[in-house]
Order: sequence, then structure tokens, then C-alpha cells
Amino acid sequence: MDVIPAIDVREGACVQLVGGDYAEERVRWPDPVAVAERWLAAGSRMLHLVDLDAATGRGDNSSTLERILRRAGGRAQVAGGIRSRADASRWLALGAARVVVGSMAFVEPQRLAAMAREFPGRVVVAADVREGTVVAEGWARAVPEPFQAALARLDPLPLAGVLVTAVHREGRMEGVDDPLIAAAVRRSRHPVIASGGVGSPADLLRLARAGATAAVVGMALYTGRFAPSYLGGFEP
Repeated sequence: MDVIPAIDVREGACVQLVGGDYAEERVRWPDPVAVAERWLAAGSRMLHLVDLDAATGRGDNSSTLERILRRAGGRAQVAGGIRSRADASRWLALGAARVVVGSMAFVEPQRLAAMAREFPGRVVVAADVREGTVVAEGWARAVPEPFQAALARLDPLPLAGVLVTAVHREGRMEGVDDPLIAAAVRRSRHPVIASGGVGSPADLLRLARAGATAAVVGMALYTGRFAPSYLGGFEP
């Protein structure tokens, strides 16, 4: 199972938030490019780059992400503010291996379908889940269909995978929601990437047994709870 470090960029710095709340910033490292180089040197096979400001309409960190992509050599996926075919095309042309689409996937499914067919195998859908429901637009809006039904609707598309985040566990390092991930694996024909709550190697084992092909790790990595040596991959 791949272990993917999250590099969340806010105001030009690499940060970690609890529950995605801007008021709950717990980590701030000033140089995201240096952070990316550190995780790549540790053996990471993929970086998860997120422009938090673009995602929430507060700003833009494109220049920082572009610098990371130049160093990553095709080992990075980009998320945050990708809302159109032009956005996806731009990041892929700049060297991203994949783009991650969140709210648009559930609010405008026809646009997602067109994007996935234009860039087969290079689009990941981010499904942020709280209390069995997908939430969109910064976790402020619930998608009016059950989580498993939303995943089923994605099955015909040529996606690279589905990134399932347990919103209630995000940034807390209190353990993963492996039943949620197992349900996603059962329901989706796409590879499932797990996120939210990883605090120890034992959590990776739970996710691997649930069927996840990869796990995104953030807070635990930045606070020293999690050794960078695991970025080379985890074997149950």
C-alpha cells in the first residue's frame, strides 16, 4: 500500500489543519518546496499537493505548486480549486500525474464525466464523508444522496481512483474509519485512497486490511508521530 504525504499549502506555507478548519492550524512549515524534497528523498512515490487557498476562494498558491511539480518528476497529484477542464489540463501539462476533483464531481457530474473521459486514468475524485454522507464546498453542503450511491454513480467513468476522507477524523490522529473505507472498497470498482485519522502504523494496517490501495498521511507525519521511512510503502 502506498503512503502519500499531504502537502497542504496556505499563504505560501505548508500547513496542517484539524478538521479542515482554518482556525485550527496546528502545523506551519515555511517552505513547501523543501518539504516536498524531504518526502521525495524519504522514498515517497506520490505527493498529495493541495492549494487550500484556491479550494476555498481565498487566494492562489499556483507558483509554489508549480515549483514542486518541477522537482517531483511526475510523482505528484494536485488538488484544490480544480473546477474545469482547463484547470485539469493546465496541471497535467505542468507535470502532475493526476488531478483531484472534489465538489464539482458531485455538484456537476456531467462536467466530471467529460473531464474523466478527456483525461482517462488521470482524474481522482475526492469524496469527503461525514455521517455517511458526502459533503462538498468546504464540507458546508451535504450531497443529497447516500455515500454508496454517490460512489456507484462514478463506476462507469475511467477514473484513477477515489480519495475517501473521513471528515470527522481529519487531522486528529485518533484512528482511522476503516469500516467507511471497507464500505467504499466494496461499493466502488475504482482504487480507494484513504484519508483521515492516520496516527500510527497500526492505522495503516487497518486501512490495508480494509482494501485501500493507498493512504494519505498529514498531521502525524508533520508532528513526528509517524516515521518518514513508511513513505516508501507499507506491507501488511
